[in-house]
Amino acid sequence: MAVGPSTIGDFSVLPISIPPLPSFPRPATHYVYLRRNAPKIPTATDSRSLFLTNVPIDSTELHLRHLIASLVGNGRFESATFEDEKRDANPVADAQPVQAARLLAAHSKKRKREGEDAERAREEEAARLPSTWTRPLRRSGGTAVVLLADAKSVEQVLKAVAKVHRSKKYPTWGVGEVHDAKRIPPLGSVWLKAHNRLSYPDKDALQAAVDAFSALFTKREQEAAEIAKRLRNEPDEDGFVTVTRGGRNAPASRNEAEEAKRKMLERQEKKREEMANFYRFQLRERQKEEQAELLKRFEEDRKKISAMREKRGKFVPES
Repeated sequence: MAVGPSTIGDFSVLPISIPPLPSFPRPATHYVYLRRNAPKIPTATDSRSLFLTNVPIDSTELHLRHLIASLVGNGRFESATFEDEKRDANPVADAQPVQAARLLAAHSKKRKREGEDAERAREEEAARLPSTWTRPLRRSGGTAVVLLADAKSVEQVLKAVAKVHRSKKYPTWGVGEVHDAKRIPPLGSVWLKAHNRLSYPDKDALQAAVDAFSALFTKREQEAAEIAKRLRNEPDEDGFVTVTRGGRNAPASRNEAEEAKRKMLERQEKKREEMANFYRFQLRERQKEEQAELLKRFEEDRKKISAMREKRGKFVPES
């Protein structure tokens, strides 16, 4: 068997042995790539987290717990979050209108009260439709973030991965976990039969979920309407009051607000130009009056000089 590299870039390569299965009755080697977690937006737990990619498609938290335990022993693993779980963190987000979602998200910090998060979580749980799968399958080449007990555990796991390459004793995937039906539901035909059964949920349970969804939708729409009503009388950071459609409680869309703001700025600019033109008109009129006054004084002075010359007559100096 060819031996692959122990590292690729920033990633350490962890070979794991996949035991034979009825669908593929031969052992196989799968490669998981891991490194210290370094997300674009840092969090408080990054120093004790590992980022894993190319996790097996049947991965569960128990699989990863057993994998870490086989490397550094028990008591180091705390939790695991998979890529698809992050993406579906709010499965009932559509239980509110788009306008309500934007308003609630923008002003939720001002509205939070003690116990409100727990109440919302209960409402969303009640509005969630029954699952049709007993066990999810991960995307091929998917990722996960494993949270360990401390930063020292991260260093120990990375050292253990390097040691695996030297000893050639690869950890076995799913041993002691995947065969425990009480902890991890099995795959294969049993999994598909369970999916077929769950695809036809109890009518009462389904109706209860639909009713909870409708109630949550209505509640959040009312909350958004209350926020919109308050915003109509509160200026924002720039001093503008939220633009609303006539006869509606919800604020106008962002495009409409920007269009109204643009028109207002155009009116202000036009008014400034008109005032400037008015001042220029006054300046021109004043200049004309000054020129007329100068001409009038010049003509008066000219007449005075002519009169003085006529009165004095022709001057003849004495010899």
